[in-house]
Amino acid sequence: MSTERVRIGQIVGAFGLKGQVKVEALTNFESRFDEGNTVFIDDKPYIIRKFQIHKNRPLISLKGVDKIDEAEALQWKYMEAEGEPELDDDEFLIEDLIGLKVITDTGEQLGVVDDIEDYPAHQVVIVGPIMIPLVDEFVTEIDLDEEIMRVKLIYGMRPGED
Repeated sequence: MSTERVRIGQIVGAFGLKGQVKVEALTNFESRFDEGNTVFIDDKPYIIRKFQIHKNRPLISLKGVDKIDEAEALQWKYMEAEGEPELDDDEFLIEDLIGLKVITDTGEQLGVVDDIEDYPAHQVVIVGPIMIPLVDEFVTEIDLDEEIMRVKLIYGMRPGED
């Protein structure tokens, strides 16, 4: 029985002389990099020995990678983890939100979620030409069973309302 792996980061360089790697995170779940977790690089398993954030980027020590040249050999390779992360009741995977019907708090149907884009302050829901910040103030309900996202729009969110 095989478990599907998902990319959680890309190694973008070595750090220091003891084989730490700098990682560009490809996941919003920082817990994927917790100490003791197993990650895969080119199908080879590695156990995370130490994890910290350095200049807004994961900095990771892997068991078996103890020298700078070993870390440099991993540059540009993808780091993968098995299975889906555990989610809290108020957490969702982006792929679960794509395609949900979007309805305003007044009952107007806007369309479906086309995409979720990352912005510096927060993520943004894209519904056709409408961009809605993915925060509680504007996204009031997500019901995966009913496949509905309820939103509250304010003046200026629709195109032409400037």
